[in-house]
Amino acid sequence: MTDQFTPYRLPHTALKRYTDTHALPPDSTHASPALHDFGQRRAVNAIQTALDIKANGYHVFAVGENGLGKRTLITRLLAERAKHEPTPPDLVYVHNFDAPRHPVALTLPSGQGAIFAKDMHKLWHDLYKKIIAKFNSISYQNSITTIKQSAQKQERNLLDEINATAKSHNLTLLHSADQKAVFTPIDDKKPINNTTLDKLQKKLTKINIELDNLDDEVNQKIDELHETLLIKIITPLFNPILKKYDNKHDKKISQYLTDYQKDIIENILFIVEHDEDFMVKTANIPNRYYVNVAVSHTPNSGSPIVFEDMPTHPNLLGHIEYITQLGTILTDASMIRAGALHKANGGYLLLEASSLLEHPYAWQGLKRALQSKSLSISSLEQMLTLTGSVSLSPDSTPLSVKVILLGEPDLYYELLEFEPEFNNLFKIRADFNDALPRNHDSELFIIGKIANMIKKQALPTFDNTAFGAILDELSVYADDKDKLDLHSDRLLQLVVESARQFYLNNSHENDNKNNDKNIAKTVNKTHVQNALDEIKERKGYLKELYWQEIQNGQQLINTTGKVVGQINALTVIVYADSEFGLPARLTALIAPKFGTGEILDIERDVELGGSLHAKGMLIMTSFLRSLFSQFAELNFSASLAFEQSYAHIDGDSATLAECAVLLSALANVPINQSLAITGSMNQLGDAQAIGGVNEKIIGFFDACAERGLNGEQGVIIPKTNIGQLMLPDNIVEAVERGEFHIYAVSSIYEALFILTDMPIHDKNKKGDYKKDTLFGKIVRRLIQWEDDEKEK
Repeated sequence: MTDQFTPYRLPHTALKRYTDTHALPPDSTHASPALHDFGQRRAVNAIQTALDIKANGYHVFAVGENGLGKRTLITRLLAERAKHEPTPPDLVYVHNFDAPRHPVALTLPSGQGAIFAKDMHKLWHDLYKKIIAKFNSISYQNSITTIKQSAQKQERNLLDEINATAKSHNLTLLHSADQKAVFTPIDDKKPINNTTLDKLQKKLTKINIELDNLDDEVNQKIDELHETLLIKIITPLFNPILKKYDNKHDKKISQYLTDYQKDIIENILFIVEHDEDFMVKTANIPNRYYVNVAVSHTPNSGSPIVFEDMPTHPNLLGHIEYITQLGTILTDASMIRAGALHKANGGYLLLEASSLLEHPYAWQGLKRALQSKSLSISSLEQMLTLTGSVSLSPDSTPLSVKVILLGEPDLYYELLEFEPEFNNLFKIRADFNDALPRNHDSELFIIGKIANMIKKQALPTFDNTAFGAILDELSVYADDKDKLDLHSDRLLQLVVESARQFYLNNSHENDNKNNDKNIAKTVNKTHVQNALDEIKERKGYLKELYWQEIQNGQQLINTTGKVVGQINALTVIVYADSEFGLPARLTALIAPKFGTGEILDIERDVELGGSLHAKGMLIMTSFLRSLFSQFAELNFSASLAFEQSYAHIDGDSATLAECAVLLSALANVPINQSLAITGSMNQLGDAQAIGGVNEKIIGFFDACAERGLNGEQGVIIPKTNIGQLMLPDNIVEAVERGEFHIYAVSSIYEALFILTDMPIHDKNKKGDYKKDTLFGKIVRRLIQWEDDEKEK
């Protein structure tokens, strides 16, 4: 079809880029494994820089949309480095015998924490068995009896001596109710000499002191006996432990072992008598002797890589648990729990930035730890004074960790703007691309990625036609025929659902007992297209509701005829993960002889228009003034409105349509309703690229197809959007048959020419617009309105 519009009409070959499947591997079994960092070299280099620098603040914020595989790529990158790095020590917490509220943190070589705990717990069990056996032995009981009997004999001798003296003076020594020795008359009728009584009382006082000293001597002898016995028990049991750990690891271990022995000796009676308060147990070990392994690493496993998916303050920085006993809240070193920072210490910690900021105090805690390079476990409840219970203050531990936050661009810039310390801590920004340039290497990379997914998910083999269909769809996702989308989650969804279509097809063929020739051996293009159709149907509920209004005439749209001051603009509806285009009627009304060229933007005045839309309106107003103010006064006012639009509108992609419909109304020249238009515009009238061009074209094509294609219908787009065209096959085929057209323009003038089918801005030798042009008609009307005003 050749006519005056041919220079602007795009051939069907420009509407979609098809993959050359012959240049691809025949199927997924022949695909080369994907290079994990392909297409993300900038981000990888940024991360490598951060990992190489050990100075403060060189943590990373990985910037990119969700679903790009940031975490997977970074984890693999870290794993390559981590396996060559030293494994950090284990961390255990033990009771502080001198200051119970301040548990001691001990570090041991990787894998030794659990061994140390096992050794110490076995030591306790062995000690306890031997202690109980010894204290229940006849020899021990005889030793205690001998000590006590000797003391009792001395006590009797002292009391018998004073009692004999007292009897000679009519007195005897008795014990009162409070067990105090007092003198009592033997015969109440005989008088008592007070002087004698005073002397006896003084002597009794001295004896009581001697008896107290005697008790102390007994206790001392028993303690000495216990110590002697315990040393004999403890020494052979402790020597292997001391030899194994003394002066070889954390110096605090030696002190702990010394304090442990001392505490056993000092508290032997509590142990023997099994005092309930003293012997509160964890795993059958008294809590004061329990070794709490907070962090344990496998030896020679490299540095740790930790991803915390629930970065609350406790999960991130550790916490202290409590138990309630007889209404009292208790805690001790056995109830200390390590956080993600403890587990990642000496390695790497990955966090989703949005999750981190969702949890109160987590970000503040992380900042504090990174700034101080120290980890302190504290009770968040205690910090917030939500409880009056006594808490613990364990030893702090040195912190050496590289933190990598994962987040979207908007969140990164918000933190940069509103969090003063953010940039000092996260100096490295790693930007992840969301699309690749489309070339043979990148296509092979995507195919390798698909092959990895197929292997991991145990899916059937995909052939090269399936690869081609998927690659084409990735360009659709990228909104650019020369790019491939890199969102791994969308790719995986398409791969998995294409495999499902393969199974459904073969199951159907088997059920119908069809010839084996109809049973597919591999996933092919048809299965991929069926999956795409099903995804489209699944997400199409909202679109269907809109289309019902167009189909039943509730939404007024013309796809034929010509109308003054009315044009088909194109919009994109975005709801959750659903995105689709729709035509929208845009109208303009002119009030001649009233105003000075003001344009009423109804959407803006009712607060349905955003700032970008308002900017487009102002640009258009400026453009119109530059066109006509030199020829006549702009003696009019105008109004623009998107008819039957009740939602918020933003963006400047309707500027071409708004300018065209306004000029149509000013010139009183009709616009072809078979056409729709989209595009932004600058003050010089140049057409500028817009987003969602494919969805917009699809929206108008569907409206035209619903009412019947007549060969005149089409869409006008900016020429700069040609590279983004990835239209469905049905539109490409309709254009090839001449039933539908896509026009690409570089200016409003070219768009107006197609819309009105008349000259637009040709000038005569005097520099005036010719009368038969669109602008010439507008100038004549402006002059006429000006003359009419003067006649008044």
